[in-house]
Amino acid sequence: METASLQHILRECEINMRIMSNGEATATQNEAQTDLNNWLPITASRKAKWWYSAFHNVTAMVGAGVLGFPYAMSQLGWIPGLCAIISSWLITYYTLWQLVELHEMVPGKRFDRYPELGEHAFGPKLGYWIVMPQQLLVQVASNIVYMVTGGKSLKKFCDLLIPTFNQVRQTYFILFFACIQLLLSQTPNFNSLKSVSLLAALMSFCYSMVAFITSTIKGSHHHEARYELRSQTKVGKFFDILSAIGTIAFAYGGHSVVLEIQATIPSTPNKPSKKPMWRGVVVAYVIVIFCYLSVAISGFWAFGDLVEDDVLISLEKPRWLIAVANLMVFFHVIGSYQVFAMPVFDMMESYLVQNLHFTPGLPLRLISRSIYVCLTGFIAICIPFFGGLLGFFGGLVFSSTSYYISIIVGVLIMILAPIGGARQIVLSATTYKIFN
Repeated sequence: METASLQHILRECEINMRIMSNGEATATQNEAQTDLNNWLPITASRKAKWWYSAFHNVTAMVGAGVLGFPYAMSQLGWIPGLCAIISSWLITYYTLWQLVELHEMVPGKRFDRYPELGEHAFGPKLGYWIVMPQQLLVQVASNIVYMVTGGKSLKKFCDLLIPTFNQVRQTYFILFFACIQLLLSQTPNFNSLKSVSLLAALMSFCYSMVAFITSTIKGSHHHEARYELRSQTKVGKFFDILSAIGTIAFAYGGHSVVLEIQATIPSTPNKPSKKPMWRGVVVAYVIVIFCYLSVAISGFWAFGDLVEDDVLISLEKPRWLIAVANLMVFFHVIGSYQVFAMPVFDMMESYLVQNLHFTPGLPLRLISRSIYVCLTGFIAICIPFFGGLLGFFGGLVFSSTSYYISIIVGVLIMILAPIGGARQIVLSATTYKIFN
């Protein structure tokens, strides 16, 4: 009996030791994860105010896509085009509200990154691999388009004011934009981007107003535009409709950074982050719909079916004002590139530290972020087709983060819109010389 009792006591001691050991291991893991979160760019600083949410969302939303709205209108026509823009605004306003609410749906936990919410919804493995590739494609696609936009806008600015720059290849302007991004990519965390993002938001509103006012003046003085659909054949109209839907979807693609923006806002049980975040979102969405409708209506009204895929290219006078507007676009995409790149940097650095056991620090950030910027710059130089990229990427990946809660709309956009964008890229590529 005494021997059996002694064995029982020893077993209990062994079990208790295992529990203590597991508890210590879990605590150590939690501490390590906390230390990593304090270094990763999304969660390193949580000092943002509600107005940070406003200008971050404007920067993410009112981007290069708004300049393609008149072109999308020329592919859809007046009524279908306006219906597509307004319905997209309503749908994405609702889905964005849901994301803000979901950020702290579990008491005591914050879903600071899109994949974390996916893991909670679909399971640790399945959820991660459902959400992560889609979000990554959104961020990378945005950065490629912004590389193209930055280079084209700077070239247009120089062409208008300095005629001797007409012979300089567009490739060099994209390379110059990439060099700026190499420097800015070393910004340590999302919250450190607040000044850059604020400038970008102001620039996006200003160039939208320049496009609106100059298009209105152009239309009132020389109103010879036709409002027929851009393509004359049934096949062309079909593909144009698909491309236009993708362009509009691209313009509402800011959802892919919403959780990450909210992660920078402090939160307590009495003052959860969703309140200041939503206040900023409401302000941002009022600015969004005003910019989108004003540019879309005035641009299509002024130029009709002859409008370019970037409405600022269609506008030529006054030269100095259009040049300034293009410079504003350039400064805007400098900031918006970083807003969309920051979640990618966070994802890369987390993987390199946790899975490949790299040491967190400046060398890791310098190398990994520089490689990413160079890669997006190279792709932008190879495929600098603004309108086609909007339609292709807008349909392929932006629908998943902005429209999927409206599941039928999201799936249709994802399947159909890239077809029109891909066709437009192919048509543009027939007259393009690489590295030109």
